Amino acid sequence: MFKLVYASSVSMTFELENKDIYYSSKPYDIYVNDKLEIKEGRTNIFSLFGLLPQNKYKITLVMGEKRYSKEFETKDEYVAIDVRSFGAKGDGISDDTKALQSAIMCCPDNGRIIIANGTYLCSPLFLRSNITIEIKKDGMIKGIPNKEAYPIMPGQVRLSLEDEYYQLSTWEGCSSDNYASLITGINVSNVNIVGEGIIDGGALESTWWENVKPSKYGNRPRTIFLNKCNNINLQGITVQNSPSWTIHPYFSKNINAFDLKINNPKDSPNTDGFNPESSQGVTILGVVFSVGDDCIAIKSGKYEMGRRYKTPSSHITIRNCLMQFGHGAVVLGSECSGGVKDLNVERCYFKGTDRGLRIKTRRGRGKDAIIDGITFKNIIMDGVLTPLVINMFYFCDEDGKTQYVWSKDLLPVDERTPYLGKFCFKDIKCSNVEYSAGYFAGLPEQKIGEIVIENVTFSYKDDAGSGYPAMMSFIEKQSKQGLYFLNVHKIKLKNVNFEGVAKDEVELNCVDEYDRN
Repeated sequence: MFKLVYASSVSMTFELENKDIYYSSKPYDIYVNDKLEIKEGRTNIFSLFGLLPQNKYKITLVMGEKRYSKEFETKDEYVAIDVRSFGAKGDGISDDTKALQSAIMCCPDNGRIIIANGTYLCSPLFLRSNITIEIKKDGMIKGIPNKEAYPIMPGQVRLSLEDEYYQLSTWEGCSSDNYASLITGINVSNVNIVGEGIIDGGALESTWWENVKPSKYGNRPRTIFLNKCNNINLQGITVQNSPSWTIHPYFSKNINAFDLKINNPKDSPNTDGFNPESSQGVTILGVVFSVGDDCIAIKSGKYEMGRRYKTPSSHITIRNCLMQFGHGAVVLGSECSGGVKDLNVERCYFKGTDRGLRIKTRRGRGKDAIIDGITFKNIIMDGVLTPLVINMFYFCDEDGKTQYVWSKDLLPVDERTPYLGKFCFKDIKCSNVEYSAGYFAGLPEQKIGEIVIENVTFSYKDDAGSGYPAMMSFIEKQSKQGLYFLNVHKIKLKNVNFEGVAKDEVELNCVDEYDRN
């Protein structure tokens, strides 16, 4: 009935084994060693905190008249260190950077750093391997609002014995100087950041959102930046008020997010929630998003970065998440010159996002910009303006509105041409749609390979507004439109239903094979 998906030395996260989408169809109670800990739980993911290291616990789930019990054990640890013993004040006024960084650097392998009872104002902190940082319910790490407190990280540094560079910092898919992020990990492994506390990027009280163009010093920081890291677990915490992207794994492996809350104001610029870039083995379970840009945006570099390293983002699982606000719920691109493959999104709830499942690329991203093996299933969308979008004419970037990008003419396939393979959309219910059920636009010279839409319903908002279903040049606003296909090799629709569509349910343009039943 439930399974353990993650355990630290002081916490655990579980997942209900059902087919429900984010919310459990029935409430449940959770007992730990026969003591009630969670009353009337409703989500498919739940977590327990304040446990003791290397202890066995009997976890009992009671749902109606049914009762399920299992025994689990927390991980061991070597030592626990409170940052106050290093002189941290936690008063929200003092600069606690030195105390927290000292605690991180002094913590032995397999040790735990405790952040509790206060707001710890900091400039960027740098992680080390083999530690756990526990932020308790009454604890907060908060970024200092003064930009001068943030060191500059160079985009790349030359390797000593080779004519090559170490990529140190990045901005939107390219090497770039940046202010260091509040939590920065460079080539570290086996790090856990857990608890019920908060990491606040500090942007609400700063000027990070006021002038979003790069300064002479560099681009805005993330809140959590993980560069070439391995086996990083984020559990339970709330991450909020990010200066730009909130959590950004970069060329990293085995990055896991369990039961997080990611909150940024709806009008905050570029505050994507979780953006894995050229990263493999990423798991996002039970995360709640409310952000000012895309909730999840999967990337793999732009131009030179993608062509040089040819490192796709791959083997990514997104499950039992809630996306409440954002430009897109789950987005691929547009910086995807290294490709994206083997992505599974399931049992998620999208509410009030501009777009639901969105793929964006364009000419110029390159021949290694291969997106293939993408599956979305068991999803509910409510109030999503355009649920499904695949766009190969994405018009952002300095050259995004050039004729090369927007032209619908048949151009040569060369080293600049991206490729989109197979996409499966299954068991999806979309209500209160406004602009269009789905908008799919491939290139005439490189058509989208295959689109399968099965067991999907679209119902439209009575007073639906009008708008652009995709970010591409020379298209008209739409309202209550059906599925639009342009330059697709193969389409298969099975049990696809519409309620309240304004015109044709399906519009086909330059489609080679079409099957609907």
